[in-house]
Amino acid sequence: MDKTLIVTNDFPPRPGGIQAFLHNMALRLDPEQIVVYASTWKRGQEGVEATARFDAEQPFRVVRDRTTMLLPTPRATRRASELLREHGCTSVWFGAAAPLGLMAPALRAAGARKLVATTHGHEAGWAQLPASRQLLRRIGEGTDTITYLGEYTRSRIAPALSAAAAARMVQLPPGVDEKTFHPGSGGDEVRAPLGLTDRPVVVCVSRLVPRKGQDTLIQAMPRILSAVPDAVLLIVGDGPYRGELRKLAADTGVADSVRFTGPVPWAALPAHHGAGDVFAMPCRTRRGGLDVEGLGIVYLEASATGLPVVAGDSGGAPDAVLDGETGFVVRGGSPTSAADRIITLLRDADLRRRMGERGRAWVEERWRWDQLAGRLASVL
Repeated sequence: MDKTLIVTNDFPPRPGGIQAFLHNMALRLDPEQIVVYASTWKRGQEGVEATARFDAEQPFRVVRDRTTMLLPTPRATRRASELLREHGCTSVWFGAAAPLGLMAPALRAAGARKLVATTHGHEAGWAQLPASRQLLRRIGEGTDTITYLGEYTRSRIAPALSAAAAARMVQLPPGVDEKTFHPGSGGDEVRAPLGLTDRPVVVCVSRLVPRKGQDTLIQAMPRILSAVPDAVLLIVGDGPYRGELRKLAADTGVADSVRFTGPVPWAALPAHHGAGDVFAMPCRTRRGGLDVEGLGIVYLEASATGLPVVAGDSGGAPDAVLDGETGFVVRGGSPTSAADRIITLLRDADLRRRMGERGRAWVEERWRWDQLAGRLASVL
């Protein structure tokens, strides 16, 4: 692999799925061949110190821009070009194609021979609007390879590109660390303090935002409780939707059967997955297709942990589920559909076991980080 400059606004310690994707990929590449140019997580002493601690622990060089939002401005583009030349990089990987891929022509002029841009869910939204669609086309022309998560995102993004750029697209989804997410990952230790040791648990691990569907799960709880009276919904994570979700649980009359953990460090996520009997995140597409699930790596993490999953039908989420084998895909935003599938799983321990085992095997076959990092290295 050529020495590579990773240009990204999304990198830990900033939390999020894209951040975890990029970090896990970077960790599996040759650290001597990697330099990361990323934004600063957040302003203030706490943010600066957390970022510095994280960067010091990495096996590769991390250079932080002074801004908390890295954009393809002339200043940032000049800085990226300087880093490319300073460190002798000949390849560039844009962690998110839009908008940082607009730097591509300048970085090619600075000496980059190979430029790769990775797309996620938001680029599928860009492809639907005329102005951003044109920018996406420019990114396709300026780079050598556009990567996509799955068939849904490819089908939405490819029509916005030239025929030549679309033909150069390569699939590069995120992976799962099957040694970290596995059955027996510590779920009992999470259940006990919450008083859930002997209760059926539906777990949702995600940011608390409307697209993810935690509100659908809360609205499904009355129907679930009528069939499985001691069931509990465990909502893991934090986000701007937290207050509304708590109010919804109270208004729906199920607050006693819903637990909110608040923010959970990444190292504790496998145990929180393992605290569930069923994983559910009935995500839905919003804003006329602009707010869409790119893939849903949490479904695969749950499968690796041995749980059956209930997924929404937003965007590429179905790509992360073998419907009827590792779990079920339901209509996003439908409490009735979600409740019925969850009830089926909670009532049938043998079905849960079979789906969990099939999900674990599927992750080991197709979704391991080492396999996917090898694909990225070959592209670079």
